[in-house]
Amino acid sequence: MVCYRHIDGEREKGVRGMEKLRMKTESIVDSNVEKLKELFPNCVVEALDENGQGTKRVDFDLLKQELSKELIDENKERYQMIWPNKKQAVLKANTEIAKTLRPCREESEDYENTENIYIEGDNLDVLKVLRQTYMHKVKMIYIDPPYNTGNDFIYKDNYSKDREEYLEESGQVDEDGNRMFKNPESNGRFHTDWLNMIYPRLRVAKDLLTDDGVIFISIDDNEVHNLRKVCDEIFGESNFITKFIWEKTQHFGRQKLNVYSNADYILCYAKSLINKKIKELLVEFINNKLEDAPLFNASNKKNQLLFPAGTVKFNIKDGTYNKTTSDDYTLITPVTVKNSKNVNDFILEFRSRWSNDTIQNNIEQGSTFWIKTENFAIRAIYGAEKKSTVSPKQILFTNSKNEFCTKDRNGLKINTSENATSELNELLEEECFSYPKPVSLILYFINLLYNYQEEIHSNSFIVLDFFSGSGTSAHATLLANALDKGNRKFIMVQYPENLDDSLKKATKDNTRNIIENAIKLCNKLNKPHYLTEIGKERIRRAGKKIKEENANATNLDIGFRVFKLDSSNMKDCYYYPEDTTQDMLEKLQDNIKEDRTAEDLLIQVMLEMEVELSSKIETVEIEGKKVYKVNEKELVCCFERNLTNAIVTEIAKMQPKYAVFRDSSMQSDSVNINFEQLFKSYAPNTSRKVL
Repeated sequence: MVCYRHIDGEREKGVRGMEKLRMKTESIVDSNVEKLKELFPNCVVEALDENGQGTKRVDFDLLKQELSKELIDENKERYQMIWPNKKQAVLKANTEIAKTLRPCREESEDYENTENIYIEGDNLDVLKVLRQTYMHKVKMIYIDPPYNTGNDFIYKDNYSKDREEYLEESGQVDEDGNRMFKNPESNGRFHTDWLNMIYPRLRVAKDLLTDDGVIFISIDDNEVHNLRKVCDEIFGESNFITKFIWEKTQHFGRQKLNVYSNADYILCYAKSLINKKIKELLVEFINNKLEDAPLFNASNKKNQLLFPAGTVKFNIKDGTYNKTTSDDYTLITPVTVKNSKNVNDFILEFRSRWSNDTIQNNIEQGSTFWIKTENFAIRAIYGAEKKSTVSPKQILFTNSKNEFCTKDRNGLKINTSENATSELNELLEEECFSYPKPVSLILYFINLLYNYQEEIHSNSFIVLDFFSGSGTSAHATLLANALDKGNRKFIMVQYPENLDDSLKKATKDNTRNIIENAIKLCNKLNKPHYLTEIGKERIRRAGKKIKEENANATNLDIGFRVFKLDSSNMKDCYYYPEDTTQDMLEKLQDNIKEDRTAEDLLIQVMLEMEVELSSKIETVEIEGKKVYKVNEKELVCCFERNLTNAIVTEIAKMQPKYAVFRDSSMQSDSVNINFEQLFKSYAPNTSRKVL
């Protein structure tokens, strides 16, 4: 194989020895191999890849033996979940890709100022592109993936030639190779295809979560059992929080066979339970009005509790008491009451939910106690700083007539799918989605997020939804910010499904009607017929409506930057000898594709340099050349040609953390030679790179 001057993905030396950017996603496999090598150097061996290049491989047989105290028996049975192509699904999650995101200003809202992100593209590839930049930065993920009902379209990831042939033979792909296909129950790989779709996406998504981050996944009966096992493997069984049961409907239609399903499930997993304190990750609300709480608990053992003088308020006559009128409470020592207070220390024995140590600690924090009658049923009156956290309940009731109807900490109740459909139809003025999730459901989960360090609800974090559909998660994020003046940011990811193609495949009348309505709305908006156009329009209208209804939310960010997944900005420069021609040399003088803009390059550089897509971007001109400044001086880029000493000097004087230039961008060899010296003089700590 022949490789010309610019090699996509390899680290070369550019201007005066500067390091070249990779310009593709980081290899998780390579990173993990290096970590293993530090622990087990004997298990990492040299080998040749498919191109005949030297690489490092793990001797897994030896590694397994290194991690076992017994002789490994490959035939020994063990508990595990397996399915066809599972290994390929794992490989799919770890494989690097040469793709990037390209900005689309014309489809964005308030591009310059917003910190919200909307991305169009295959969500697995998008997650990989985001992984390096957003690793450990997303506190909440909510997804509503295809339920695998037999009618859903699911993503088709080709793992092997055999799989491709199988799909063609079973008629699940058309002659144009459409990548979204239906997964009917008659398919012999009904569960397998769904598992191979969801597994790699969850594997990559886990890397994005913060240490105290959580993921919520909506699902129904068809795959909830498999999803639970997959999540146990990916997130760890010990990080399972709960399986919420959402009462999705109050409208019951015709009789179903055996049972009518009126509930959906939302699996909730943590990235890492902090000291197993589940309640500190998810808190429904904080109760700081605990003025009168009983201490008696019939299921606890009896405790003898000491109450110092002046700590108990009495609603009984003054005098000395030696016994109570209740068998549940026993006075171990007499107590004298004067002016409705105990003038001496006394000991009371009963089945208490608090120990004596807890009583004394609460007294130090300002708590006092109250006895109303001579039965001495004592209650706590908490100090001003006392508060308690209330955990969410597993079952989410939606019937407002139910006294246990679930409400969030703002007092808003969770709605049903019928409510969600009506609200969305009213907002879009067309019925474009079937059974969307209600905004109130996602809002409830957003409001559960708790900062266990500061002991307050979190209101400044990233919400990610990589099956964003109609954009419900974005809508809920905007509403949450309006209600508590928070600073949450959303990242929505959605595949741009072609509505015309979907209409051709639709077999049910109600499905066809919904798709036709979506196409009608696209026509009204003068937009191409893609599902993402409906999602973006929903976010625009929702943001405007929320701002109008919340006049106090003056700094509410209702915009979003649109990005579209595409191939790398760098040319593919690998060719087999028989494919090379003489005129290729001229085409390969530049390593950047001809149709890519400077802003395209900037975004790909930001992703590789781990600078968030929501960062503030400014442009300045130096001697007629455009220079990008990201987050003031965190990253400075110039992709212009013919840069002079004066331009390089001005950029160096900015003293950015990173400075990135186009390869061969200097005006002359003398500028090339002076480059390093200029940065050493003005910005010795700046990391310089080329693409």
